[in-house]
Amino acid sequence: MNYARPTEHAGPIAEAYARATVEGEPLFVSAGVFVDDRGWSLMNLMQGVLEPKGQINYSTMYPGVIKAWHRHARQTDFWLCTTGNLKVGVHRESDGKTWLGFIGEKNPGVLVIPYPLWHGCATVGDTPAGLLYYVDQTYSPASPDEDRRAFDSVEGFPWHVRHG
Repeated sequence: MNYARPTEHAGPIAEAYARATVEGEPLFVSAGVFVDDRGWSLMNLMQGVLEPKGQINYSTMYPGVIKAWHRHARQTDFWLCTTGNLKVGVHRESDGKTWLGFIGEKNPGVLVIPYPLWHGCATVGDTPAGLLYYVDQTYSPASPDEDRRAFDSVEGFPWHVRHG
């Protein structure tokens, strides 16, 4: 099965946010890496999208873990894999279009996932993956904005790691 890669957006993250919301598709905004003799940094990744009603979260996923699928009715996600690497799946139920991409140390950037797209990820490799993510709506335990379904419910999506 062929899957589209999330479209790369070359402009600011705020433009990607607006575009992703209008088009109803995920967009990837590559991050510039600043390197000097002290190490490296990714900077200004959420400039123009952070709002008081949102929240920033961090999750670590162990090797072999699949977290899929879920979606939101009102919330856009911004995913940045800070350590390790993740295989990411995004699925639009209305027409069955599905995207597959990789984010992480070897492909730094922010993936913008607008609602109501189904999305999930799987750790790639033998080290844990760290996911820093911003959501533009604060989580409410009293009224969670989340639907879930089984990881294998998008027929044929290749969560497994391919070798060869």
